[in-house]
Amino acid sequence: MADKDGRNSPGQRTLAVHAGEEPDPHTGASAPNIVMSSTFVLDEPVGFSAYDIPEEAPYIYSRWSNPTVRQLEDKLATLEQAQACRCFASGMAATAAVLFSLLKSGDRLVISDANYPGTAELARNDLARMGIEVVAANFSDLDAIERAITPATRLVWGETPANPTMRLTDIAAVAAIAHQHGARLAIDSTFATPIATQPITLGADYVIHSLTKYCCGHGDAMGGAVLASEENIQAVATAGQIHFGGVISPFNAWLINRGLATLPIRMQAHQDNAMALARYLEAHPQVDRVFYPGLPSHPHHELACRQMDNFSGMLSFRVSDGPAMSRQMMAQLQVIHYAVSLGHHRSLICWLGTDDLMASSYHLSDEQLAAYREFAGDGVFRLSVGLEDPEDLSADLARVLG
Repeated sequence: MADKDGRNSPGQRTLAVHAGEEPDPHTGASAPNIVMSSTFVLDEPVGFSAYDIPEEAPYIYSRWSNPTVRQLEDKLATLEQAQACRCFASGMAATAAVLFSLLKSGDRLVISDANYPGTAELARNDLARMGIEVVAANFSDLDAIERAITPATRLVWGETPANPTMRLTDIAAVAAIAHQHGARLAIDSTFATPIATQPITLGADYVIHSLTKYCCGHGDAMGGAVLASEENIQAVATAGQIHFGGVISPFNAWLINRGLATLPIRMQAHQDNAMALARYLEAHPQVDRVFYPGLPSHPHHELACRQMDNFSGMLSFRVSDGPAMSRQMMAQLQVIHYAVSLGHHRSLICWLGTDDLMASSYHLSDEQLAAYREFAGDGVFRLSVGLEDPEDLSADLARVLG
């Protein structure tokens, strides 16, 4: 590919391998080192306040900055086409860093009415308890978002594809609405990954990832990330990272950085397998409906084709008796693991009942609940399609579906 000046720039797979990394200048080691030190020896005086850290400060303390974590942040920023990145101990730590850094009592948050339950509960319970007004809206309905925004709105929070419905949000359109009203837009892009979508390029102000999922890819390290412009990242870096203290372990950062090297080729395989499974499930008489952005039957397929360069490995599907089917899956599946989380090299499936989510996380009613049920019905199976042979995955599901 060529940059804006016509010069050849590295492709995505090359960046995933090399961005943020250089051979060690002292040993010549090709692979990145793990710097586990919590503190660093200084050769000149520095301030002890996070507000006094100069732009070119040396490494001081690993809660502030760490060389191994910095490599991960630089690579993620390159892949996301963002100016800056800060990494955290989990996706929820990254989410909390944005919400608590940017919002105060009296502010209004407009959030998607279908998103990760942990985010939904943090917003609806903890933020509301602190005097922040939280309003949910259907983020596939631009008019609903417009109606939800008031002069007090400081942040608009979307997730695309949404967990667990696989509903999509038009990032560019929502960014335009938010900015017109003086609000910022944050997008949780965990399902999409930087391989499918770069929300910053579409107008988002913040991008959030649970690195535990696809970016790590192997189910063995937890982490989170926030990406933004240099200006927008400052509040998150000072309050959200240094003061709240939810920083990532350098060892976990090293594992996730290693996972990023194969992210482009893994996402291609995840997409291919998910498409095969989505087609299998869509044709199965026991399955009522399948939601996968790559299927023409998905209500937002046209948007997916415009906004996503990869349809990801996540899909959801409905059957007539989900709770009974989930018990059969726990007992009979041999390849797919019945477990929470997603984005691992192995396939994972779990049941998310609508009534349970309404009681614990979403608290939707009337029109919003009806719109949610258009996708989820009484509940969906969320299937994170791994890297196994798709024929083996279909055979495994056939043990349960018949």
